Amino acid sequence: MIRLNLVLLVAVVVSALYLVRMQFESRQLFVELDKAVAESRRLATDHERLQVEKRAQATPLRVERLARDQLLMRTATPAITHYVTAKPVQGEEAAR
Repeated sequence: MIRLNLVLLVAVVVSALYLVRMQFESRQLFVELDKAVAESRRLATDHERLQVEKRAQATPLRVERLARDQLLMRTATPAITHYVTAKPVQGEEAAR
């Protein structure tokens, strides 16, 4: 009877230690999951902020101002438009 009690005692102790270990690992995984969720939220916020900045940088008014100021471009008017016509090659005239 004493052997059975010892075996049962050992089984209970091993079971208790296993339970404590599983609870500890569960808590560690929960903490890691919480950190990953927080990182995901931070990255989503950064992504939204960058999308807003991207839209602000690509406004037509800003692009036009940069083209005018940095590239010294100007809007095309009929007065400054040059039309280019290609002269046909001698072989092309015969083919037409």
